[in-house]
Amino acid sequence: MTETRSTGQEIQADFFGAVNKGEEAFVDATKRWAKAVQSVMPAIPMPDLPYSDKMPKPEEFVASSYHFAEELLSSQRKFAESLLEAIKPLLDTWSGPAAKKGATK
Repeated sequence: MTETRSTGQEIQADFFGAVNKGEEAFVDATKRWAKAVQSVMPAIPMPDLPYSDKMPKPEEFVASSYHFAEELLSSQRKFAESLLEAIKPLLDTWSGPAAKKGATK
């Protein structure tokens, strides 16, 4: 069975493909830069700052930030779906048989 994709889906797939390629190139360049800097940089001791042990690690910060964004996006989707449900009777009126007859005038 062949899957049919809408033009919108094709545009989205192309967009995400381009974004993915750009991200991969950026990560690769960053790895090469970090390796080059590490090879010429002397070991620098980190200062012992107050409360530095309480700060989140970079991995924790990224995970926490994306978790928050996912929750926010989910909440916004539920809100948008609720709004659509609230105006559904009006949408049904506009797209009903009477609306289609009026569109030909």
